[in-house]
Amino acid sequence: MSEVKRVTAPYEGIPFTGWNETAPIPAPLKLHRCIVKPEWTDYNGHMSESIYLLVMGDHSDAFFRFFGIDEAYRATGFSLYTIETRIHNYRECSEGDEIEFSLTLLDLDQKRLHIFHEMHDVKTGALLATGEQLLMHVDMKAGKSAPLPADLFQRLSQILKAHAGLPKPKTVGTVLGIKRKESPSA
Repeated sequence: MSEVKRVTAPYEGIPFTGWNETAPIPAPLKLHRCIVKPEWTDYNGHMSESIYLLVMGDHSDAFFRFFGIDEAYRATGFSLYTIETRIHNYRECSEGDEIEFSLTLLDLDQKRLHIFHEMHDVKTGALLATGEQLLMHVDMKAGKSAPLPADLFQRLSQILKAHAGLPKPKTVGTVLGIKRKESPSA
């Protein structure tokens, strides 16, 4: 029987390197950059829609390591799970395009994080896509949400404070649907 290959993030195996309380926190965070691989393109010759989520997930993984969630942390039985995602696609990208990401922490409570990704073309600076996500801290053994440990919550609070002055993205919290003009009453 052949071994099942699973999806791996480019940051897997890279440990959290520590937190410097006095280091400035970039606003927004820019933690991930990649080149569009041939296997990421679809029959239209552009990056497939599912890959937008994959690469934003890779950026989330870089963010997790930035504040302290890595394999060692997950081995304790806790992790972050995505509970909702909204992606807005603005432009296509193709094989060989270099893309970079920024991340803003929009909100935080004891169990949840609300984050926002922007994906840009490195060459042109064009906004390609945005992703809004709600994440939940989970006790994997108990199968339910759990409060973040005090050290992680403190680090995230510092990031939130550093990001508080950024403008709120226009698409945050938008409702999906077809907007219709009201017809005049008869």
